[in-house]
Amino acid sequence: MANGDQFRELIEAYALGALDPQERGSVEAHLAAGCADCAKAVDEARWLVSQLAFLAPDAKPSDMLRGRLLQTVRAEAHAAESAKPAAVIPFWMWGALAALLLFTIYTSWETIQVRKTIDATNEQAKQEIAKRHELAEELTIAQRAAIILTDPRSVKIPMPAGSKDMPKLDAMWHAEMGIVVTGQNVPMPAGNRTLQLWLIPKTPGAKPMPSMMVRPDADGKFMLLVANPPDNMESTKALAITEEPAGGSQAPTTRPIWVGATS
Repeated sequence: MANGDQFRELIEAYALGALDPQERGSVEAHLAAGCADCAKAVDEARWLVSQLAFLAPDAKPSDMLRGRLLQTVRAEAHAAESAKPAAVIPFWMWGALAALLLFTIYTSWETIQVRKTIDATNEQAKQEIAKRHELAEELTIAQRAAIILTDPRSVKIPMPAGSKDMPKLDAMWHAEMGIVVTGQNVPMPAGNRTLQLWLIPKTPGAKPMPSMMVRPDADGKFMLLVANPPDNMESTKALAITEEPAGGSQAPTTRPIWVGATS
C-alpha cells in the first residue's frame, strides 16, 4: 500500500461512514489516486461491516474505531438536539388561556357588582327603617293609633269581659307601631283607681308584664296606646286588663276584668 500506511487506521471508519468531512475527503482523494491496496482494504472493510451482525465476536472493531463511532454519535446527537425547535404553545391553547383570563376578570367584576348592590340595598333598608322610626316618633298619639287601627297588617285581638255587665274591648297589635286597646261604655273605676294593661307571656311560670294605664272619659270611652310593647306578639299568650291603685302596680292585685288571647 504505497503511501497508504497513514490511511490504514481510517479504512474501517471510512467503510462505516464514521469519518469527519476532512478525513473522508483525504481517504477518497487517496483512493482516487489509484491505490489498489487501499481500495482492496476498503472493499474488505465494507464486507466486514455487512457481516458484523453475524461475526461480531470474530470481527470486533478496534479501540480507535469504537472511539470514533462514539464521538460521531455524540456529535450527531448534540447537533440534533441543537436543531430541535423551541417548544411552541399551540394557538388553541392561547385562546383557552385568554378565555380563562376573561372569565376570571368577568367573575371578579360581577362579584364586586353584586356586593355593591347588596350593600346599597342594605343601606337603603337602614335608611327606610330609620325614616320610619323618625316618622313614628313625630306622630301624635292619635295619628299612631289611627295607623294601627287601619293598617291591614295589624292583628285584631278581641277582649271579652269576664262579667256580663261589662262591655267587651278590642285590641289591635301592629308589629312596628304598637298596641291600641279601645273601649266604649266602660264604667269609671272607683276613686283614683285605674285600668292597667298586662302582657301575659307564653313561657310557663313567667309573670305578667305591666304596661300602660288608662281611665275612661265621662262617656265611658277610652283608647290606650302602647307605642313600644315590652314583648312581641309571638311570645305573648294574651292581653289582660285589671283594676289597680292609682299609679299602677308591678304585679296584678285583682282578677282580670278583660282577657284577650293573641292566638
